[in-house]
Amino acid sequence: MKTRIISGAVLLGILISAVAVGNWYLYFFCLVASLIGLFEFFRVFKIEKDPLGYIGYLSCITLYIFRVLGLSFKVEIFLYVITLVAMLVFFVATYPKRNINNVLAAYFGIFYVAVMISFVFRLRIMPMGICAVWLVFACSWVNDTCAYFTGYYFGKRKMTPVLSPKKTIEGALGGIAGATIVAFILGIIAANAGGTFVGSRIFIYTISGVIGSVAAIFGDLAASAIKRDHDIKDYGSLIPGHGGILDRFDSVILAAPVVYWIVQITG
Repeated sequence: MKTRIISGAVLLGILISAVAVGNWYLYFFCLVASLIGLFEFFRVFKIEKDPLGYIGYLSCITLYIFRVLGLSFKVEIFLYVITLVAMLVFFVATYPKRNINNVLAAYFGIFYVAVMISFVFRLRIMPMGICAVWLVFACSWVNDTCAYFTGYYFGKRKMTPVLSPKKTIEGALGGIAGATIVAFILGIIAANAGGTFVGSRIFIYTISGVIGSVAAIFGDLAASAIKRDHDIKDYGSLIPGHGGILDRFDSVILAAPVVYWIVQITG
């Protein structure tokens, strides 16, 4: 438990400083997290050192270069098409040494890990991004913490008994409630930022807290399902007591794009 607390505090300290500073610091934080997460994900399918995996890493790096250059969505689509073409050409050229499942895992991993985590950086560079980006971690980590304690003390009804036996409906509701309260507070801070009160931000942030928390729960469960399908406990051991990057960012993976698009659409 001591190791878990210390490693968690170190990770939180790095995250807080990265979000506070933003710019290149957060950019490289997200890039490194994406590359490590991709490695962990590819290792599940035994392609972490395969050319298919290397194509995935290169695609991830290229995606982040496009992000910082602010290139259009059409250019990103071109990247995804070229990546798929490259993977399929390699698959055909080496058939039957590799099967289509290797290609599917490699291509899916780019979106599941790199694209999703990159939304943290994209959210931070938006207007009022320093407040908005904390919504993601309220929806994921605050949600997870509140769900744990609510489930521990009040949990009775299992939410997904086969997939995650310890998770309860009461815990999930407590997690959503806790994250929503923090989102509401962030909304008040954002509403008063810049000396001009913008009341609609409170409503937007609160709604983001609710919807983002639900997304985070499913992100956590999806990561658990992948691990159960391949009979592994953790994606890695990089963070003592917590597992790998994906074990800590599994809920962020779905919460980040959901919060980003809510904030983006509502302005």
